[in-house]
Amino acid sequence: MGQAGAVKRPGTLPPAPCLLLVTGVQGTGKSTVAEGIGDALGAPVFAWDWFMAALTPFAPLQEALRAMEAREYRSVGWSLLVQAARSQLRRGVSVVLDGMARAEEIAAVRGLGREVAVRTVVVMTTCDDPLVQRARIEGRDRGIPGWHELTWEQVERSRATWLPPDDVDLVVDGTAAAVDSIRAVLGRLGH
Repeated sequence: MGQAGAVKRPGTLPPAPCLLLVTGVQGTGKSTVAEGIGDALGAPVFAWDWFMAALTPFAPLQEALRAMEAREYRSVGWSLLVQAARSQLRRGVSVVLDGMARAEEIAAVRGLGREVAVRTVVVMTTCDDPLVQRARIEGRDRGIPGWHELTWEQVERSRATWLPPDDVDLVVDGTAAAVDSIRAVLGRLGH
């Protein structure tokens, strides 16, 4: 299985596929890092918000999702991401996942990596400066069709209840330049 889009020179093998998960609280730079890594690897980036936004046109489904506990609701999105990643990894294509993963989602992603025998790296973005994080949240328009932008008050609630997962391979500071964070992750991947 070769990596889609990879140019194979005579006598060389395409790079081995990998599975990268970027997690952290909203506004810490996780999507920027995930997209930068995806660009560098030529890998698709599957983001939780984008997958869940695809379900918004279906009223009966939205009604069912609203009736769920928060943990179940999150699990729906992660199930979609893991399944999409599985399909690409089986093809030999690296995948980057972007979302606010907690311990159970990280365990599922690592399980997928073992299942398809690919290297799995979990990166957590942080931002210890709430003023920087707030400016990012209040100034962003991601343009995800069918999805909402978060308010700073919602992110403050996330910050208050977020338990940083223990099972991460690398922590990057979201107050640093994005290019430095991306370089650090690529270094961890050996690129």
